[in-house]
Amino acid sequence: MAPVEAVQPILGMDEPFHYRNKVISPYAPAKGRGKGKGRQTPVKVAPDGAGRSKPVKSAKDAAKLGRADILTGMYETGSHRLIPTDTCAIENEVAKRVILAIRDIMARWGMEPYDEDAGTGFVRHAVVRVGHESGEVLVTVVTNGDEFPASKAFCRELARRVPAITTIVQNVNTRATNVILGEKERVLYGPGFILDTLCGLSFRISSQSFYQVNATQTEVLYDEAIRLAGLTGAETVIDAYCGAGTIGLVAAKRGAARVIGVDSVAAAIRDAANNARHNGIENAAFVAQDATQFMKELAASDERPEPLVLLMDPPRAGSTPAFLEAAAALAPERIVYISCNPRTQARDVRHLVKAGYEVRVVRPVDMFPHTDHVESIVMLEKRCENLSTTELRRGPRGGSRQASSESVRNGPVGCFAERGLSEGLGITPRSDPEEPQQ
Repeated sequence: MAPVEAVQPILGMDEPFHYRNKVISPYAPAKGRGKGKGRQTPVKVAPDGAGRSKPVKSAKDAAKLGRADILTGMYETGSHRLIPTDTCAIENEVAKRVILAIRDIMARWGMEPYDEDAGTGFVRHAVVRVGHESGEVLVTVVTNGDEFPASKAFCRELARRVPAITTIVQNVNTRATNVILGEKERVLYGPGFILDTLCGLSFRISSQSFYQVNATQTEVLYDEAIRLAGLTGAETVIDAYCGAGTIGLVAAKRGAARVIGVDSVAAAIRDAANNARHNGIENAAFVAQDATQFMKELAASDERPEPLVLLMDPPRAGSTPAFLEAAAALAPERIVYISCNPRTQARDVRHLVKAGYEVRVVRPVDMFPHTDHVESIVMLEKRCENLSTTELRRGPRGGSRQASSESVRNGPVGCFAERGLSEGLGITPRSDPEEPQQ
């Protein structure tokens, strides 16, 4: 077992309310009320008395809906039962206003919500992202069909109700699935992305980019992860599962000689490359490829970057055995593993320990206050002896974060010298079932 000394105090949040900058809300017909006559309710547009556009429905179209006919909110845990909610203590308040405004427009204009049992209706979800620093708002409306009648009028009305909105995107998903987003998109209003500032860098965020939902705690998370990476200016950093390149670009600015980011989502890689250019960062490159395949090819190559540090932030399901085997073969000096699922993280860390690594520090970060979820950072190093990690155990709370970072950069980053601990720092986590998909 890893000694308790390796597990550091959790890094909490000072103002843990309305922090969630990404809000996803389904729309569904109330039981027995949804018409569900087809994929979408036909809508025509004509000028009203003030010269504005408004919807006009013919007699054969669905009857006008009321707010009570359309449910929006959250699913009950482990079910497809939608619990209506108009307020939430952790969701961004502007995002929630957008969600409710869409429901009201749907009701007024007779736009049918999606019925997942029948496969009918038009509006499936809304995904709203709000820039923490910029205040810019991206709205993605997920529809059960390509045609969006009166889309221009819809965008004007939605932007009138919530003036903070800067862009609106239609995402088309006609599959019978609980996956929220489809592959086809078109920009209805604005540039199709928003900008936000994180750790002093500006980031472009599109509808399918990965971007942490709590920007305040993300800065805490990234500060700690970069501190534990112990960058001296000589290292190549692989940012695996990089998304829009956020932590990799922070590493590029804070001591990495170069950064290579890899992710399977092509749109996220485009955002990462744009983010690098926008911030004037020239020592970072990004690859649109499956992370496991990338690591296998790099491990088989004759050109292995040294010294190497691996940053990895996989999805909830964790990494793959092939990825971890390739990572061990590349023999990075340090592996900094960030995870939103400590169970799959423990499984993967056990694999790395068997491959010759030892856990130095485990640092939980309260990324999701008022929930049972936690983000966890584990820093591992190749197994060796006779160096102290006292400074690595110093956290950013209870002392200067900058001082902690400098002590790692300038001091030894090696193996534990303590004797009296159990045999090394191998981890033997309990065998837990796989985490269900959220």
